[in-house]
Amino acid sequence: MITVKQLIQAKEDTGAISVASTDNVYRALEVMAENNIGAVLVIENDQMVGIFTERDYARKVILQGRCSLDTAITEIMTDQIITVQPEQTLEECMVLMAQKQIRHLPVLENKQLAGIISMRDVVDAIISDKENLIKNLEDYILGTGYPR
Repeated sequence: MITVKQLIQAKEDTGAISVASTDNVYRALEVMAENNIGAVLVIENDQMVGIFTERDYARKVILQGRCSLDTAITEIMTDQIITVQPEQTLEECMVLMAQKQIRHLPVLENKQLAGIISMRDVVDAIISDKENLIKNLEDYILGTGYPR
């Protein structure tokens, strides 16, 4: 089984993108657009205090008639952050994401932020792993792909 640590090491962009707790929603959206991501962490005094996602924007800004320029990120961010550890498996992460109906999981290693993984990261890695397993089983059954 693939672990979170293995996934983070394989990702090209290992750093978690963040905004300051003093930023407004508009700035967070700019950062998300610049980085082509669906969530940013909110940082205050070098500590993670929240996460802001596209879902937060849709439900807590647009649908409530708020203005992105006038709304502080701390007013609408999710402050109950669910995190995972590097040794957890991707299957465990997938179950957690489904149960909690979330798409992003910050990764903490020794209480320090080690990165962030998304549902897409998890699904892509699991699919790739299963495809590799199927290929290896086919090679084994057919007796191909091995030196003679």
